[in-house]
Amino acid sequence: MRTRMVAGNWKMNKTLQEGVELANQLKNDVKNPNCEVVIGTPFIHLATVAELVKGSAVKVAAENCADKDKGAYTGEVSAAMVASTGAEYCILGHSERRAYYHEDYEILKNKVELALANGLKVIFCIGEVKEERLENKQNEVVKAQLEGSVFHLSAEQWAQITLAYEPVWAIGTGLTATPEQAQEIHAFIRGLVAEKYGKQVADDTTILYGGSCNEKNAAELFACPDIDGGLIGGASLIAEKFEAIIAAR
Repeated sequence: MRTRMVAGNWKMNKTLQEGVELANQLKNDVKNPNCEVVIGTPFIHLATVAELVKGSAVKVAAENCADKDKGAYTGEVSAAMVASTGAEYCILGHSERRAYYHEDYEILKNKVELALANGLKVIFCIGEVKEERLENKQNEVVKAQLEGSVFHLSAEQWAQITLAYEPVWAIGTGLTATPEQAQEIHAFIRGLVAEKYGKQVADDTTILYGGSCNEKNAAELFACPDIDGGLIGGASLIAEKFEAIIAAR
């Protein structure tokens, strides 16, 4: 039985003090969720928030990690450093990292390998931009992203991977893929995993939807058979909205 999950991605929001306040509210409010609850925080929050929520229903993710193990890479944060904070997850492959920081397949492959080697679970993001959707290329785009960065993993390593499909044209735009659009490509992605690792592994793979998923549309999206939860952006910054999405799962 695959894990259902609602994960928040705070992005570059919340001071440390604001982040601690939000994490504390979630820890106190989210007691017995029917899914895995993860909050992805900026690096400077990780150690404090991980300690704060330890033993609660809330898990912590980093929003990124370096593609190098260690060394003279000023400003970078390694997977080992992330793991040392108590964080359990690392979000990799987000469209913003691909677009703004030019993270290609090889860079992401290195990041995934380092995260897994340091005991982190990976939430790996895939998805097409608006032009690719308009040209009906979304299937080939997500297939290339998987083949380029994660389909080299062993089945044992794959067990630590959660996929997050995020149509880039729907992130922060207020646009959302229809449940039919989202289900169609989630089913396609699960089919790709089945081709690579077999049906049982595919059935056990958690695939999240990301892209303007909020407290109003979450239940309809989560009702789709191949959508196992959400990777939530803006709505994860407000406890009441995030908790409503968790309840919808």
